[in-house]
Amino acid sequence: MTVILWTASLCRSDPGYGGWSFVRRLEGASGPEAIKGAAGGERRTSGARMSLIALTEALASLTDQPANAAVTLYFEDRALATELVSADGAYATAEPEAWTAARAAVAARPVLNLAPLPANAPAAGFLAAWADFGLDTAKTRGSFKAAIPKPNLLKFPG
Repeated sequence: MTVILWTASLCRSDPGYGGWSFVRRLEGASGPEAIKGAAGGERRTSGARMSLIALTEALASLTDQPANAAVTLYFEDRALATELVSADGAYATAEPEAWTAARAAVAARPVLNLAPLPANAPAAGFLAAWADFGLDTAKTRGSFKAAIPKPNLLKFPG
């Protein structure tokens, strides 16, 4: 089974309120597990942390998949791939806990293809809207994480 993940994140200002989102699709599957996603947000956070949390949450959603399942991850943060191959990049310095969790999540997936998500891709708008929802909700409720409702996921253009 092939798994496709998409992630997005944002932070206003940096540091400030932040949000993240991900969608997971199992290619060739049907039923309730074929597509799922989540969004969340935090107060007093950084853009680097939100990117790393989106990545970690997306990979954590794969607990029901074999470790050697082929996974393609489309991410909106252009610096993420460069940071992940760096031993001590800016993200590691700025967000050491989130960095450690993200590196462990990546290491647990031996068949992981990282690909940038073009800003004009239909999935980018959907993910950005949910990351923005995470940011707005964090403003009023504080840190949170919630599943994206199935009716909304069925509209995912990815």
